[in-house]
Amino acid sequence: MRAAPTILHLDMDAFFAAAEQAAKPSLRGKPVVVGGLGPRGVVATASYEARRFGVHSAMPMAQARRLAPNAAYLVPRFGFYRSISEQVMELLGRLSPLVEPLSLDEAFVDLEAGGVAEDRAGALEAGERLRRDILATTGLTGSVGLAGSKMLAKIASEEAKPDGLVLIEPGTERELLGPKSVRILPGVGPATGEHLRRAGMTTVSDLVEAGEDELVRLLGRAHGASLYRMAQGYDDRPVVAERDAKSVSVEDTFDVDLHDRVRIRIEVERLAERCVGRLRASGHSGRTIVLKVRRFDFSTLTRSETLRGPTDDPLVVREAAGRLLEGVDTTGGVRLLGVGVSGLADYTQEDLFAQAAEAAEDAGSPGGSGGGGAAEEVPAAEAVPEPEEPPAAERRWAPGNDVRHAVYGAGWVQGSGVGRVTVRFEEPQSPPGRVRTFLVDDPELEPGEPLPLVRGAEGEAAVA
Repeated sequence: MRAAPTILHLDMDAFFAAAEQAAKPSLRGKPVVVGGLGPRGVVATASYEARRFGVHSAMPMAQARRLAPNAAYLVPRFGFYRSISEQVMELLGRLSPLVEPLSLDEAFVDLEAGGVAEDRAGALEAGERLRRDILATTGLTGSVGLAGSKMLAKIASEEAKPDGLVLIEPGTERELLGPKSVRILPGVGPATGEHLRRAGMTTVSDLVEAGEDELVRLLGRAHGASLYRMAQGYDDRPVVAERDAKSVSVEDTFDVDLHDRVRIRIEVERLAERCVGRLRASGHSGRTIVLKVRRFDFSTLTRSETLRGPTDDPLVVREAAGRLLEGVDTTGGVRLLGVGVSGLADYTQEDLFAQAAEAAEDAGSPGGSGGGGAAEEVPAAEAVPEPEEPPAAERRWAPGNDVRHAVYGAGWVQGSGVGRVTVRFEEPQSPPGRVRTFLVDDPELEPGEPLPLVRGAEGEAAVA
């Protein structure tokens, strides 16, 4: 614990939804929900206007639609959000070399390590300056918490929402925490919270009164002792600048259960190639290939295979995932598939071509499990073909995605169906725009790129 509130926690306000409202003038001040739009989709983020109807993150999208039927429902644009996140993280990096990102929109900062704050006044000045800089750079707001520990800084930022700053004075921790729910403490999720409730502990002060021995008896030595210290306000976890990734994975939930074995195999191969794309983008390779299958009855199976050395070869990963699939019973249907790579390294096995050829040979041999036929021997360099632009009639005009029309300019998709797509033509700096409807194969309509939320003094884009 520090004697001065020099640990800062930033949490952007309803980040995905706020970014969409900033990009789309007609949605400002209205309920916006971002997430998967299929029957099994879940809410990623809801704007504050949507939250008034009871919509929240991780809620099934079908339930959100019942609660807020008139909200705007949009697919996520992760590339767009990531570009904004990079700018926010750059601002945090100017405050201190010790920045610990938790997600695209959340991070801890050690102000003392950056020399920008040694006391209460300096911390407040740094926090307010950060909020101003984020608004000027991205057009979005973030909430800031300041305290002498990570736990309390995060609690403070939650109390500051939306668009505020809260500082918790060191020495006031126990008084502040006492009446709050046990769920406010790190490591207390729904299961632990229910376990404590059944034992008669619902507030943080209840934990302190119960004592360390009782918590250890209920939760085990490590968890019980840690929880008791945090209930007293003690948290000496440092801000860690870099957190090594342990795995890279992708998964998809399907609107309708998959039954066809060939289709399931195709989906696994597609996920494997997406996973390798992320793996390469992060500059890693990996030794262990992991397949995740969630069946029709919600039972989840995980299978893994460890290679002789790390690889980022799409053919190797694809074939390994296919072999793992052969050992999984998909009778009855599959609702979710995932492919991951763990055991990460920053190098690859020297002879990737030999390893790829060996994987293809194994899959096509009589004793192999490559789907029952000879594997096509594709050179590793050709394993991931360049994506081709689909014909206009085959494009999916997902709600929220950017488009550009040869005559009307930039806009975004409001909806599509029955061979038509509805587009609202507006830009971040424009008034709410007009809505027009086109055939889905209109040759003058094409996918577009996100427009900048904020422009510099000379009209240059401040957000790419």
